[in-house]
Amino acid sequence: MTEHAGGTGTGRDERPEVADADVPPQGPPAPGDESSTGGTGSTGGRKKWARWTRRTALALVLLLVLPTLAAEIALRVNYTGDLVDGTHTRNQDAIWLGHAWVDGRKTDADVTALARRLKGTGIRDLYVHSGPLEHDGTLPEADYPRATWLIESVHRALPGVRVQAWLGDKLATESPDGLRLQRAATRTAIVASTRQILDAGFEGAHFDLEPLHSGDRDYLDLLDRLHDVTESRNAQLSVAAHQIDPLPAFHSFWGTVTNHPKWWSQAYFGQVARRVDQIAVMSYDTMQPLQSLYGGYVAQQTSLALEVTPDSTDLLMGLPFYHENRFGHRGSAETVPAAVRGVRLGLSRTDADRANFGVALYVDFAATEADWTAYREGWVR
Repeated sequence: MTEHAGGTGTGRDERPEVADADVPPQGPPAPGDESSTGGTGSTGGRKKWARWTRRTALALVLLLVLPTLAAEIALRVNYTGDLVDGTHTRNQDAIWLGHAWVDGRKTDADVTALARRLKGTGIRDLYVHSGPLEHDGTLPEADYPRATWLIESVHRALPGVRVQAWLGDKLATESPDGLRLQRAATRTAIVASTRQILDAGFEGAHFDLEPLHSGDRDYLDLLDRLHDVTESRNAQLSVAAHQIDPLPAFHSFWGTVTNHPKWWSQAYFGQVARRVDQIAVMSYDTMQPLQSLYGGYVAQQTSLALEVTPDSTDLLMGLPFYHENRFGHRGSAETVPAAVRGVRLGLSRTDADRANFGVALYVDFAATEADWTAYREGWVR
């Protein structure tokens, strides 16, 4: 997830020619093979080669399409079922806010409007974009000149709401440019940057580092060090988390095919969740084409996350408060109503009474009135 205003398939109706009844091809014939042509060998060989090629292509398409179709059917089924009473806000919700809140573009009037907007909702935490981090892990103080003003204004207008610094950077995991967690000096600098934003008055640090591959031990080491700092300051350590494998080891398969693993294993998600106070799943940009499939996917993600997140850690599921159409995200499919129903279904099936649970709204500057209404009517009630 970067700060922004936020499976494809093709098919052909093509049939291979029917093979000779008495001589089924056993593989690609050698060019020029005349054993069954009844005429010129080159013509018969080319026809058999074409038939074999078409059949092989069809088999490969079926190998790819059928598992995908089965998975999509399972997601659609996952979107059905009853919702348990009481699966609504626990007043543990959060929202990501853009950089304008700390760089001088926002005013007292904007804080008043924000307070009016959030009144009566379940939002307790504001993740305010205050970075990004430099590639070496440092954080220029000039990036958040109005932080003190914002924190004091929020405390006056919204008592009990916490203001956390949203920090992140692109990682050099899939390209040569970016932050490198494997460097001890970089991790040390991130810890120092966290002390720096806590000194500025923020009540927590919310990290979004992408793309972060499943199993990254340097990230776990960083979280251990960061939690020592935040705990000593009575502050929150929060992270934005990748989605969990929808199928076992799917991140390994996808990484081999695309060089972008995208998902985390469920076990690794649990390792991260045990090291933080809050973990917010980026449950959007899912490549789902329909609301029902997206909602079923969110229900699955909610259940998978609940299974491995300790009761002591706040688990938040992301809601898409933005509208784009690009690879991986279809605005007409990834809607707030579908996400809310998916969250409630996953919660109903897995741990309906979980107290430390909520949703996180991404992102304030792209949200519409319809998004806010769907959140209120579907989740807040």
